[in-house]
Amino acid sequence: MKHQRYNPDFSFYREPEEFNRDSDMSFLKYCLGAALYMPAYQDFATIVLTRKYKCLTTMVVCFEDAIDETQVSSAEKSAVENFERLYCALKDASLLYENLPLIFCRARSVEQFYELKKIIDPKYYDIIAGYVFPKFSSKNGNEFFKVLNEINSQTDHKVYGMPLLEGTELAEKETRISELMKVKSIIDKNKDYVLNVRVGATDFSSVFGARRGVDYTIYDIITVADCLLDILNTFTRYNDYVVSGPVWEYFSSHWSNRYEKKFEPIDKKDKSVKTIIHNDSIVDSSIDGLIRETLLDIANGFTGKTSIHPSHIRYINALQAVSREEYEDACQILDTSGGVIKSKTSNKMNEIKPHTNWANRILMRARAYGVLENGSDFFELVEAPKR
Repeated sequence: MKHQRYNPDFSFYREPEEFNRDSDMSFLKYCLGAALYMPAYQDFATIVLTRKYKCLTTMVVCFEDAIDETQVSSAEKSAVENFERLYCALKDASLLYENLPLIFCRARSVEQFYELKKIIDPKYYDIIAGYVFPKFSSKNGNEFFKVLNEINSQTDHKVYGMPLLEGTELAEKETRISELMKVKSIIDKNKDYVLNVRVGATDFSSVFGARRGVDYTIYDIITVADCLLDILNTFTRYNDYVVSGPVWEYFSSHWSNRYEKKFEPIDKKDKSVKTIIHNDSIVDSSIDGLIRETLLDIANGFTGKTSIHPSHIRYINALQAVSREEYEDACQILDTSGGVIKSKTSNKMNEIKPHTNWANRILMRARAYGVLENGSDFFELVEAPKR
């Protein structure tokens, strides 16, 4: 798998690198990008086999919020049938390993995770990279990892777990820090299997009866932003964990998945995507809002983002790419033993020790998503015709 493949003619300063579920974890944890959620009853095997969404690199088969309680059994059966189709296609080479996205399952609960362990044949871990643990807490966290460790004892592949932090005890200020410390202790004990820590801003919003409009970002909802701040403070120190950004809820009603059709034209009047931070229109309100929030995600330390619509994927992943200036600064910092040095562009100071963690993060994003010559290249990258 490789990011930005939907635009094969785009000229990068540095190309994204290929990755797969068995890539080194230190690199792979930066590669998830836009993780597209889809209901477990959906025919996701056909989506993968036909490469319906050419920009798709990570997908989450959801047994939780996307599934009504009465549908769980039939969804489990459907998902296993889809896994069998993908497994057989991989074995007969009708599906190339390089075209297999990272696939995760979002279990409904610990109890249902036990059920999935029973019905998912260990051979399917040739295609399943791991699990998302919803409403992860100090009460259920050890049980989630107990089941995951049992699965890992049955397969040659490492099967990852991704705790999803979204519970009431994390939303409520009086219990948040204590709960975060308990949750982090559990995650730390299982760190070798934690690919990402994920956040559920929609659940946090529901506690406060809030919902961001299309013209606002999650950072404008101060009660939710407060939750995200404490999660980032706890898990992103010294690049200990990669934390993925929250879902953006809005999408264009006229979006088409016919790949011969281009996306909406982009207004490139000032040649800088960051103009959208100041509310200038680039595409439409739904995509403009997505870009605005993703830029703020990255600025605050998130990497990647949960996605609920395929039209989001290319924008999220393109924004993860780094500029040549950022890349050269990062290389300069990591190639210098200490002190302070003027940047190659002579417009800033690079202070070696304080900027080292930032530089390491930039180089990982450069490897995963590529390096753009300059910020305006974002437009050419996302505007490629679908084919």
